[in-house]
Amino acid sequence: MGVLNPPLSILVSFCILGIMLYKRVRLGIALIVTPIVLALLALDWSSIPRLIYATVDPLVPEGILALLIIIATFISSWFSYLYKETKEVMILSEGLSSLTKRPKFTLSFLPAIIGLIPVPGGALLSAPIVDSESQNLGLSSDKRAFINLWFRHIIFPIYPLSQSLIVTAALTRIPLLTIILLQMPVIAVMIVVGYLIGLRESSSENKKPGIFRKVSKWTLFLSFLPILIAIFLAVILGAINHILFQQGLNIVIASFIGLMTLAVTSRSSFKIFIKPLSNLWIYDVVFATYGAFLLQNVIKNINIVDLLKPMILNGVLGEVLLLTIIPVCLGFLMGSPIGAVAITAPILSSFSVFSPKSAALLYASVYLGYIIAPTHLCFVFTVDYFKSPITKVYRYIIPSFIVTYSAALLLYSPFLRILT
Repeated sequence: MGVLNPPLSILVSFCILGIMLYKRVRLGIALIVTPIVLALLALDWSSIPRLIYATVDPLVPEGILALLIIIATFISSWFSYLYKETKEVMILSEGLSSLTKRPKFTLSFLPAIIGLIPVPGGALLSAPIVDSESQNLGLSSDKRAFINLWFRHIIFPIYPLSQSLIVTAALTRIPLLTIILLQMPVIAVMIVVGYLIGLRESSSENKKPGIFRKVSKWTLFLSFLPILIAIFLAVILGAINHILFQQGLNIVIASFIGLMTLAVTSRSSFKIFIKPLSNLWIYDVVFATYGAFLLQNVIKNINIVDLLKPMILNGVLGEVLLLTIIPVCLGFLMGSPIGAVAITAPILSSFSVFSPKSAALLYASVYLGYIIAPTHLCFVFTVDYFKSPITKVYRYIIPSFIVTYSAALLLYSPFLRILT
C-alpha cells in the first residue's frame, strides 16, 4: 500500500507539481512525475509498472485511445514546426498581408490565421505584422500587444489540430467536432470584445506601404494548402461514425497528410524535413499527453470518487466550481491548457459522463485562464516584443477575459448535468 492516505497523497503530489511549474520544469516531465509520485504515495508500488503500461496498452480500448492521441500530438507538433523551418509561415504572413487593404481587418484576421500554426511562443510570428499594420492606426504599444495576443488565440478553441482540444475531447469522450461547434458562440464574443477594446477607437484607416514583399496568389495558396487539407480531413473523417476516428485516428491521418503535403509544396530537403525532430518542445508535448492519460489512470485507481463525493453531496464543492473556477485557476497558474485539462477532466469524469456542454465549458474555462496567464509564452514574448509592461497589457486583457468568460458561463452553465 501507499505511504499516505489518498487526500494527503493528492495534496503532496499537486504541491510538487506546483513547485516544478514554478521552477520552469518542462510540462511533459512535470505531468509524468506527478502521477508517478501520486501512485508511489497512494497505491501499492507493485501496481505502478502495470499502470504505466496499461495507459498505452494497444490491446484495450483505453490504451488505443491514448496511443492514437499521443501519435496525433506528435505529428501535429512536427507539422507546426516544419512550417517554421521551411519559412512557409513568413510566406503566409506576407501573402495574406498583401491581400488585405484595411488595417483593422489585417490586425484581427492575420494573427488568427498564423494561429493555425501552434508553435510555443508563436505570437512572435504574427507580431511583425501587427506592429507594421498598427502604425497606420496610431495604436499604443500596449494595445498592439493586446491585439497580437488576443486575436492570435481566437482560432484555437475551434481548431481541430489543437493539441489541447484533442486531449480535451479524448479525456471527456466527447467528439472533437461537437466541442468545436459548441465553442463557436464563445469565439464570436472574443472577436467582438477584441474589436471593441483593441480596435474601435483607433484613428486612421489609410493603408500605407507595408514592410513585406508581395507574394503571388498561387504561392500563397500553396503555402496554405497543407493546413486546408489537414483541417478538411480532420473534420470529414471525424464526422464518420467509426470508433477509431472518434478516438483520434482522424487527427493522425489528417496531420500526417498535412505534414507530407507541406514537405512537397515547400520542396523540403530531407534535412529540413527532419529538423523539427531535434526540437525538444515536440517531445515535451508528447510526454505531457502521455502524462495526462497516466494521471487519469492513477486517479481512477485511488478511487477519488469516494473522496470528493461527500463534499459534493454536502454542497462543499459545487458542479459549477469544479467546471469553472478550478480549471480557470489551473490554466492561469500552469500556463498550459493541456496540463489544466489533464488534472481536471479525470477528476470530473470519475463521477459521471461528461455532457457536450459541460465539456465545452471545461475547455473554455481552462483556455481563457491560460490566455491571461503570465507564464503563457505567447504573453511573455508579446510584451517583450512590443516593449510594453505586462501590467499595462492587463488593462485590456482582464476586461476581455471577464466579458468572454461571463458569456461562456451564460451559454453552458444552465445545462450542466454531469454531477447530478
